[in-house]
Amino acid sequence: MCNMETSCQEFEVTVHTSPGLTCGTYSHLSLSLIGSQAETPPITVSDADLLPGSACPLWVQAVRPLGRLLLIRLRLNPRPGFPDMDWHCDRVEVKKAEKKEAGPEDPEVQVFLCDRWLQSADGDVELRTEKMCLLKDEAEEKLKQQRLQQLQQQQKHIRWLPFVDCAPHYVDVKRSSDLGPNLNFTRRSPAMNLHYLKGFTQQTQGWNSFTELDRVFKLNSNHNKIAEFVRAHWMDDGFFGYQSLNGLNPLMLRQTRLLPPHLSVTSEMLRPFLPDDSSLEAELQKGAVYLLDYELMDGLPANVINGRQTYLCAPLCLLHLNQQGALKPIAIQLQQTPGPLNPVFLPSDLSCDWLLAKLWVRCADFQCHQLVSHYLRTHMMGELCCGATLRTLPQLHPLHQLLMPHVQTSLQINIQARASLLAANGVFDKAVGCGLEAVPVLISRAGARIRYRSLCVPDDLADRSVDKLPQSYYAQDAQRVWDALHRFVVSWMDLFYRGDDDVQQDSEIQHWIAEINSHGFTCNSGFPESFQTRAEVSKFVTMIIFSCSALHAAVNFSQLDFSLWMPNSPAFMLRPPPQAKGLVTEEDILSFLPDVKSTCHILSTLTVLSQPAVDYVPLCHYREAVFNDGAPRRLVKQVQEELQAISDDITDRNSRLDLPYPYLCPQHIENSVAI
Repeated sequence: MCNMETSCQEFEVTVHTSPGLTCGTYSHLSLSLIGSQAETPPITVSDADLLPGSACPLWVQAVRPLGRLLLIRLRLNPRPGFPDMDWHCDRVEVKKAEKKEAGPEDPEVQVFLCDRWLQSADGDVELRTEKMCLLKDEAEEKLKQQRLQQLQQQQKHIRWLPFVDCAPHYVDVKRSSDLGPNLNFTRRSPAMNLHYLKGFTQQTQGWNSFTELDRVFKLNSNHNKIAEFVRAHWMDDGFFGYQSLNGLNPLMLRQTRLLPPHLSVTSEMLRPFLPDDSSLEAELQKGAVYLLDYELMDGLPANVINGRQTYLCAPLCLLHLNQQGALKPIAIQLQQTPGPLNPVFLPSDLSCDWLLAKLWVRCADFQCHQLVSHYLRTHMMGELCCGATLRTLPQLHPLHQLLMPHVQTSLQINIQARASLLAANGVFDKAVGCGLEAVPVLISRAGARIRYRSLCVPDDLADRSVDKLPQSYYAQDAQRVWDALHRFVVSWMDLFYRGDDDVQQDSEIQHWIAEINSHGFTCNSGFPESFQTRAEVSKFVTMIIFSCSALHAAVNFSQLDFSLWMPNSPAFMLRPPPQAKGLVTEEDILSFLPDVKSTCHILSTLTVLSQPAVDYVPLCHYREAVFNDGAPRRLVKQVQEELQAISDDITDRNSRLDLPYPYLCPQHIENSVAI
């Protein structure tokens, strides 16, 4: 680095504005050079316009030795009579004038990366030359202080508010514009045809026939092959079991070797649905029995929609893996408490009774999917980790740089969701059985039951014993994507942490996990209390990246495919759960299902939410400058090649399936929660 020996030194400084059309500004820019021994007074870049893509040169004179050049201080000042506009600075380059030949420790040009928006309200902003380093590797006290000051400023801007007990806190920002330009983004959405759904906004009556539903489906399906398969097979037991593995909510199913005591089934009752030479006890011991348990729903207050009371239930559904490798439901109990008014429905019951019981399960699954598997486990997880990263990891920390591309968009998306979807007159208020009274209750219950293992793919799949099932495409693809991400994160960690001691001594990363624990899942979740090894950190970071990219892709972009045929995923039921068998007919089924207006409201919302952005960033593709050079670039290239190989394999497999599973194909996975 530069060591100043003369009493007066000159520097050639070039300020680079990013090339985007809106990156320029009318404002003045003042600039100071900060060295280890002294700093220059502010110099105003007054005669050069900060135009998009411009390079503005200026000369800076130091009247006394600066020592090692450490920082560039920038301040944006509004120009009188002109709008106070943000400015996107790409970088600042500094070259010592009349300099001898540069050596490896004394580069001719020092580059101070910025690559972000600056505002006049920011005051002084300091840039550094180093891209990433740990606190222990800072040789200068000024640089250590700069890291601390950056975090203190972020902690004033990013503050926490509690949501409900046992669930993550959220960032105390009411409008996404208040996040500032660096935490906001513009999403270019594809053209969507909602024309055939708009005309039903005043029709609060029920559907008269499945033919009516089919007509709406055909005009809105746009040749969606998966939705058409769902429409054709929604009543089939085999497809019901398939959805529990590969549908929009593949996180509920688990193997059981011991029946829940409150599920009123007997071996004799289930014998007709098991192999002739077997028994319920034998099938349990063999591991061929699986369970869907929606106990989170027990006793939740149901919404009132279009002036009518809706109904929810908390079913238990037993499924069996038969000798052909198909998973099929064999018993459904609609309420958690057994009793004479809570019968167990069986495949041998009247077809209308059995179909209605399955519809109640699908309705409960809709609530748990939307609020737990989707909102809590991806959106809220992303916001928690983004807020903690901003508050405790300075920009030069290698995990800050790795994580922010995967979590940053969560803030804006969640603020918008709380102001629209989850607010008064939003879709949950107007069209979902879990309305605004039930939402916090369900999320609190789910948060209390979240365990760290359930968020880590290898542990979760093994604990639920779904990883070896023949048709478990979600499990197969999730495991492969997790493994590729994990190798990437391990290699990233190895670039900066020479051993486990470095992890233990990294106070910033210890503050980060403490922040996550303080504002995250507080009810014995099993999250690490601190980090002792590189392996622990690598697993935790992989969990975050997977949750905010691949898991979100699986539970978000599948929504419209499996819900376009509304009876497959009803958002509520308009009649209470049956308390006896043999009381409903085929015509009665429609009277349980959502009305016309609510159906079209839900479908309009899911159409918007299920569309990838036109300019989406695929998994492990990075636009940030720190990924463009050296070892980071090599690691990114490696993981992209691995993910492309997975994409090719999944595409090949799907070409041979009647019902493809495309949601975890890496080339279609967005890098973050961006919708």
